[in-house]
Amino acid sequence: MVRTQHRTRLVTLMSTLLLAGLLPAAGAGAAGPACAGDRLHVPGAEHVVGHCPDDLTTAGLLPLGLTNPADYDRLHASNTAAPSPVPGIQLDGYFPDTSTTNTNNGWNHDSQFVIRLPKRWNGGLVVAGPPGIRRQYANDRIISDQVLARGFAYAATDKGNTGPQLYRDGAQPGDAIVEWHFRFTQLTLAARRVAARHYGRPATRTYAAGLSAAGYLVRRQLEHFPHLYTGGIDWNGLLLTRDEPGLLAHLPAALRAYPRWERQEPGAADAMYAAGYPKGSEALWKAHYLTQWDLLQRVFREELDPEYDGPAQAGTPFCPEGTGAGCDTDYDYASRPARVHDTVERASLTGRIGRPLITLQGTLDVMLPISHTGDVYSGMVDDAGRGALHRYYRIQDGTHTDGFHDLAPGTVRPMLPCFTAAFDALVAWTTRGVAPPPGRTVPRPADGTATGCGL
Repeated sequence: MVRTQHRTRLVTLMSTLLLAGLLPAAGAGAAGPACAGDRLHVPGAEHVVGHCPDDLTTAGLLPLGLTNPADYDRLHASNTAAPSPVPGIQLDGYFPDTSTTNTNNGWNHDSQFVIRLPKRWNGGLVVAGPPGIRRQYANDRIISDQVLARGFAYAATDKGNTGPQLYRDGAQPGDAIVEWHFRFTQLTLAARRVAARHYGRPATRTYAAGLSAAGYLVRRQLEHFPHLYTGGIDWNGLLLTRDEPGLLAHLPAALRAYPRWERQEPGAADAMYAAGYPKGSEALWKAHYLTQWDLLQRVFREELDPEYDGPAQAGTPFCPEGTGAGCDTDYDYASRPARVHDTVERASLTGRIGRPLITLQGTLDVMLPISHTGDVYSGMVDDAGRGALHRYYRIQDGTHTDGFHDLAPGTVRPMLPCFTAAFDALVAWTTRGVAPPPGRTVPRPADGTATGCGL
């Protein structure tokens, strides 16, 4: 892992060297004598392998073993349509790193990336990171397929650490999350250089895109490195600020209230609603309690506040309310020492975006409740005087990931159609000056289809 205190200087130096063409690159591995990917280099990479598949979309890559369905499992609705084949080049590799949480490609090496270069290129590049604790192929169905079909090159990073023990990466609390931002910037710089070398001309526009934790990365990139991007789109983005720590505030409340709600105890539903979990989302609570809330609370709390449970790591799964100190169900961020709040502040957002940003959030998001995340960040952007650069669309009946549409199709509306509509709107905004509609709540299509948005 790159030491935190050197990251800003490293990014500045890398930017200078990459743009000058002076940063050395690792050679690409062999993938067949006729593959042009063999001749491509990724600046700064330690290892690269090139492939030339007939189809860069998920449908074409899956039979070749050039994607990993475990990375994107349940992030898309089962009826998500596949685009037409997109021939081109795929580069898989990794940057130097000391952590080994990512086992993709049999490498056991973090800071893995994938870069996809379509044969028919429109001059644009989209850079993404994975949601949550997933890896570099997580967006293959929901972002990569969509932008490749439009002619964009695509690059994705694993954020530098993955999985339920990502908190082991780094020398001090918060280092693993801070590394996410460095790896996103690192890949953006490298992918821009790769595209310029491959196509013989630089990208005319570069967009940052991401869901959940990667939506948070998009926001911070546009706050801290706006010169690298034309714009960004964040989808159900995570929010971290010193006073609004996102998961650390609302997940413990859900872990306390949900078991009481399941037992039908008086006041439990009101406690869930008060914590931000909206009326109408009840059908989603059990699945999130069993598979999402407890795990992510413990992982992120261990990363940001490891002293809370002493020598234990990531606490005790599903410890009952009232257990006391060390139990994440009873965690109270507001009462934690100032040093914990300082750690969160290191990774905090400000709202001071420097490029156009479109934010989407589902009104039935029960991982990152909209009243505690999207609504708050929209206000932060306005307070920072950057509202003219922002459009915020609240997607009625959208939830955190589209896979939950299969669980509750009568409750949940897939958000992917809104992502693609918003992406097209962002491109029009930043290339032709066509301003998107003002932010609003986007109603569910009257016909109840899963393919429309009405943005």
